[in-house]
Amino acid sequence: MMKLNKKEILALVIILILQTVLYLTWSFQKAYIHMDEAYSLGLSSYDKVEIQHNEDFYDTWHTKDYYEDYLSLQDDEKTDFRPVYENQKNDVHPPFYYLFLRLGMFFDGGHYSKWPGVIINMIIYLFITVLMYLISKRLLQKEKHSKEKALVVTFLAAITMASISSVLYIRMYALATLNIVLTTYLHLLLSEDENRLRTMILIGITALIGSLTHYYYLFFLAAMFLLFALRFFQDKKYNLLIKYSMVMVIAGIASLSIFPHSIQHMFFGYRGQGFISKLKNTEVFLKNLLAYLAKLDLFTFHCLLTAVLIVILVIYSIQRFKKKFSKYHNPNPINARTIWVPTLFYGLIVSVASPWIELRYIMPVCGLVFITVAYYLYLWLRTVLSEKKCNAFFAVFFTLLIIAPFGLKITPESAFVSRKEMVDLATESHSSPALYMFNSGENRFLDDILLFSIIDESYVAKDMDCTEENIKTIFKDKDLSNGFFVFINSGQENDDLLAVIKKATNKQESPYIYRLNACDVYFVK
Repeated sequence: MMKLNKKEILALVIILILQTVLYLTWSFQKAYIHMDEAYSLGLSSYDKVEIQHNEDFYDTWHTKDYYEDYLSLQDDEKTDFRPVYENQKNDVHPPFYYLFLRLGMFFDGGHYSKWPGVIINMIIYLFITVLMYLISKRLLQKEKHSKEKALVVTFLAAITMASISSVLYIRMYALATLNIVLTTYLHLLLSEDENRLRTMILIGITALIGSLTHYYYLFFLAAMFLLFALRFFQDKKYNLLIKYSMVMVIAGIASLSIFPHSIQHMFFGYRGQGFISKLKNTEVFLKNLLAYLAKLDLFTFHCLLTAVLIVILVIYSIQRFKKKFSKYHNPNPINARTIWVPTLFYGLIVSVASPWIELRYIMPVCGLVFITVAYYLYLWLRTVLSEKKCNAFFAVFFTLLIIAPFGLKITPESAFVSRKEMVDLATESHSSPALYMFNSGENRFLDDILLFSIIDESYVAKDMDCTEENIKTIFKDKDLSNGFFVFINSGQENDDLLAVIKKATNKQESPYIYRLNACDVYFVK
């Protein structure tokens, strides 16, 4: 096991401070929450999976406190941890992350706040960055100036838009990243000293926590297990194979004992059934794979990967023509394989398994993809360039990687930070009531719940026949002198609805305000 010297520790501390400042800078710009972030908050604290399941949810007026209760932890709920388990049993994810988030929500003061979720992710990323350095250091240990190179790669991996997006997203993906990175590091330790029982036990504990955090973690773990089991078998180390297998079996039994509902979720739930059906569709798999590669290039390599590959290919072709090659080969194949094999397997399976093409599903391996690609690009160049020229090339590449987001206007995943204008408007006009014309066939209310926790009063009309009489009944005794918001769910005739609403309330204008994920917003005045 490698020990860190004082200079390494100091450099790591500087990196951790810089990344935290960057994360905080972006966190202050986070104005909205994605529907699944609302689920994170509600599933951690509310007594139901969805607020829409309340019998009194539709067709009545509610104050903003009604909706904020779903997004925050009230004083009388702090000792009741049942929602952490029960809600996940009725949803599609294991419960471990929600326990962490609920503990963080102890400090939200009974009001919605992004900070418990974001701060938890920032703390998690402190550990991720340290582990990424330890992994990079082992990968580069036979290179000159390996520590300095590992520190540079670690810092760049920490500040990619993929990492920033993971911090901003109030979901379990930062914790899943930690589980995957820790699993990788522990297996690198196991490669160095295969007889360390303590390392195997730590692998088992990490596997237990990872399986209770996100089911996709199991794809990564399965590939890692097969890689090491095959290695032990080929080397005829049957005793190690038995110990290693037993650790995994015990971790699996413990996981199912804690949360037996995993079986239902993975094999009989709609997500599991969808995954099985997609496995048979090659066209969908290839289409999804290309889409994820594009997301990796955008958020992890800031649109530079294709250009870098072209430049390297040109250099390689020129040197090949000149027949100038060195005898440089991969100096650390075992460590490299330990990283890229499960990472690649995870990416391929997620390309099939994920219900949508979203960055979040590949967030847990973006850091490992970054250091693996950087490492193999370095190996490729070293076959045709001297170390000095190779280092100069990567100095330019890494500099461009840092400045590219500014020039290309690349930001974290927009769904996690956008819609500030709508939030500001709702805050400024909070005393104006809101009417939500709800279409139950387009149920994404949680995408908009943050706005309803800001506006003083609101009414969600479910599949209502929009007549003048019904509108007048809804707004009876309401002060509409300053106007009111109208949210129109997708799948309806907006102009027709607005015409009836304006006539019933004696209003003349209905300017279009904003398009949200599942509805259009107007302000009638």
